[in-house]
Amino acid sequence: MIQDQRKSLKNRIHEIIFEADTPAGKNFDVALLWLIFISVLIALLDSVPKIHAQYHEFLLFIEWSVTVIFTAEYVLRIYSTRKPLRYIFSFFGIIDFLSILPTYLSLFLVGSHYLIVIRILRFLRIFRVLKMARYIRASAVLMISLKASRHKIVVFLEIVITIVVLMGSLMYIIEGPENGFTSIPRAIYWAIVTLTTVGYGDISPQTALGQALASVIMIIGYAIIAVPTGIITSELTKHQNSIENTQVCKECLASNHDDDAVYCKKCGAKL
Repeated sequence: MIQDQRKSLKNRIHEIIFEADTPAGKNFDVALLWLIFISVLIALLDSVPKIHAQYHEFLLFIEWSVTVIFTAEYVLRIYSTRKPLRYIFSFFGIIDFLSILPTYLSLFLVGSHYLIVIRILRFLRIFRVLKMARYIRASAVLMISLKASRHKIVVFLEIVITIVVLMGSLMYIIEGPENGFTSIPRAIYWAIVTLTTVGYGDISPQTALGQALASVIMIIGYAIIAVPTGIITSELTKHQNSIENTQVCKECLASNHDDDAVYCKKCGAKL
């Protein structure tokens, strides 16, 4: 009897804090978003010298109050999940942990509490909370597309790294320390800045051959900028018709299930 009551309680807690399909779940997440907003705002205000001097103690009290609530929420998320480690090491699990860590670190490291601005990442839940189907679908399709194109992106980055290392090394040989290219790493830094068309101007080639090489890198930069966009766009086209809801599997924490799904598409558990 007691075991059934505990199981029922865990299921109820899971439904409230992991899903936004029920009124209780939506209200919980809306309240959570307000707390996130308040905590980030506090960090921003406390960094202003005048406000810090007058209201630091009050802001600190609010910060600790919010942190205690977030800590309790984090513990409840672990408690209500059948496989806690899946949640702890999931994307949102890591973000939830990092959102409470800075305040506790401030007891040992001065100024570390300003890192609580990382809590703004928790606003990613807003698409689930407000039950905006279009945005749920769009965000899910984007994540699926990024995941599907990760191998192509890695290959692309390997090519870019190869280019900047080669070009940076050549520029070091051509220009040398007398023109500001004091080492190969510094020359590689210049190649990255030039290839990405940022152009800080803190270091630039002085010889005709160096300027010619710089022109080549600039042209290559314009040519490769569109590559990642094309890779991701092609994956977006493939997955644009997916339909998801806010249900989260209690067994494996998989989300983005079809609206008419009865069982988890990843582990087969009943939703």
